[in-house]
Amino acid sequence: MAVRLPRPHRDDLRIAVGGLLGGLILYGVGLGTRADQPMVLWPDSRVLLLPLVVMAGCELLRRSMPRTALLIGTVAVTADLLTRGSLATVLMFTDLVYAAVVYGPPASARRIPWIAGLLTVAGTVVPTAVLRVPEALLIGVAVGVVALGPAATGWIIRNHRDTAAAERLRAEQTALLAEIDRTQAVTAERARMARELHDMVANHLSAIAIHSTAALSLDDPGTSKEALAVIRENSVEGLAEMRRLIGILRDDSGETEPAAAPTLDGLGALVEGARANGLDVSLDTTHGKLPAPVGLAAYRIVQESLTNALKHASPGRVLVALTQRDGSLSVRVTSPYGDRDAPRAPGSGAGLVGMRERIALLGGSFEAGPESAPGGKIWTVHATLPTTLGGTE
Repeated sequence: MAVRLPRPHRDDLRIAVGGLLGGLILYGVGLGTRADQPMVLWPDSRVLLLPLVVMAGCELLRRSMPRTALLIGTVAVTADLLTRGSLATVLMFTDLVYAAVVYGPPASARRIPWIAGLLTVAGTVVPTAVLRVPEALLIGVAVGVVALGPAATGWIIRNHRDTAAAERLRAEQTALLAEIDRTQAVTAERARMARELHDMVANHLSAIAIHSTAALSLDDPGTSKEALAVIRENSVEGLAEMRRLIGILRDDSGETEPAAAPTLDGLGALVEGARANGLDVSLDTTHGKLPAPVGLAAYRIVQESLTNALKHASPGRVLVALTQRDGSLSVRVTSPYGDRDAPRAPGSGAGLVGMRERIALLGGSFEAGPESAPGGKIWTVHATLPTTLGGTE
């Protein structure tokens, strides 16, 4: 089965052709590196063409098969030493050494400079010890120029290339991580704004929907007037909340919470509003000073729970209880739970999701679902929030 050699690179083809033509020109003018030295076994000038052609063929493989090219080139340059010699053959061999370090496997790139260095040392010490003449040092110099110099140059170039590639990869990874962080930040901010928008407006819109339904279904001017008053009050409050949220979106000062973010001090007003909307609510709260994120989360949980009770709860009392102890704040809201044909106002199901997300961001726990009670089933929302955030009480 025939083995197909890889197609040579265009630059390798140019180097091979240039080296071959240069060697042929030197041959044509009768120039050789060693004319009448005793070590020349084949003085016939035509013999040097064989190593020259083989070396030119190796240049075609300098990039695709660098180790193979260097091994064959070493044999060719050794054979060239036994002829009158061609400068083109030696120059092409130095290029093969360089290419083997630059394009070869990492293991070969590390070994070749060491081997070239040992050959240079041996080429300096052994001839000097045997011949005992100063001119013998030139053999080591020649070996260093032909082998060690190209290998060291290739090692430097390869290190620069590897460093540049690593820097490019690091820059690409940094850019990718920055894009991931940006996407996650945008997603987190959109989720936060969605929670704020839902918690701010849903309560008021639910009250408007319920009382507008009552006003339309009851033919009683007094009842309709009361319903319209509640609708107007919730419309004004909802508009104010919406303006505050829009103010955050337009503000570039770095603020991330509404200018007048609600706190637990506003629970009384929140409960009174729920009572005005028709809920029978009782409030029992015992807490001290809390971090702002904890107070806001607890307020929103109570607000959303009252909104859900207004839409879904059966007739009966809604209990709101906040208790602070042992480094945590417990928020518990219960409402009558029974069969209802349809909610008093449509819901999206985002309320429980938003509450769960708020608690998760603060490292607390959240539960919501029906429970059995002495007076019948109740729907319970229970959240536990840590009151210590980053070491601040």
